[in-house]
Amino acid sequence: MRSLQENIRKSAFLVLSVLGGLLLWQGFTAFSNIPSFIFPKPVEVWARLLLVLRDGSLLFHTLVTLQEVVYGLALGLTAAIITGYFLAKSRLVERLLAPYIVASQSIPIVAIAPLLIIWLGPGILSKILTSALIVFFPVLVNTVVGLRSVPEELYDLLRSLHASTWQRITMLEIPAAMPVFLGGLRIGATLAVIGAVVGEFVGADQGLGFLINVGRGLYDTALVFVAVFTLVILALALYGIVIYLENHLLSWQKRNGN
Repeated sequence: MRSLQENIRKSAFLVLSVLGGLLLWQGFTAFSNIPSFIFPKPVEVWARLLLVLRDGSLLFHTLVTLQEVVYGLALGLTAAIITGYFLAKSRLVERLLAPYIVASQSIPIVAIAPLLIIWLGPGILSKILTSALIVFFPVLVNTVVGLRSVPEELYDLLRSLHASTWQRITMLEIPAAMPVFLGGLRIGATLAVIGAVVGEFVGADQGLGFLINVGRGLYDTALVFVAVFTLVILALALYGIVIYLENHLLSWQKRNGN
């Protein structure tokens, strides 16, 4: 009962916060002399939203970006987990790969995206790879930190029980590293959206980034707002899914009082 009341209070606060922001936005645009093509009113953004929903263009471009984000997140996670495991287990591998990994992160993704467009073309593959590259590093770091945080005493215990490599991974390393890994996944889920949009900015004929470019070129600022808000909702939805997974996968911590 207390949990239900707390959720109701949080939902009510969120609704009031959004309504307050909209009222401030409406008041600012109503009493300022800023033209609508520079800063549109909420009602104009709402009207533009209804228009792109009616003709199906918003749904189409959102699904394109979502596909790029999901595939990019999956590719980045897979590469980060595999690489992170070997980095955590082998100092030699770390010494060999760490300079290249750190150097790759010193280059802005905006600078890499044009090269990917040239090499892979303007299709979905270049956007997926751009998204995967921006996801890779934070998940990699958290994977390494999580695996290295496993107490050595637990490894000694499993060795004394003659546990196999698979049992060590599934029964010790994955559960112990999961909290830190999911922290990296939170960051990666939102960065995946940024990576896909950066790729669409550089070269694309579909997706929410392309829609923003169209609105910018036509001075259709309301369309830009619609696309940006859709990206925000997309990122929040992915973040919420990670939070749900975290609550589900780490429920044993709550039962143990951690």
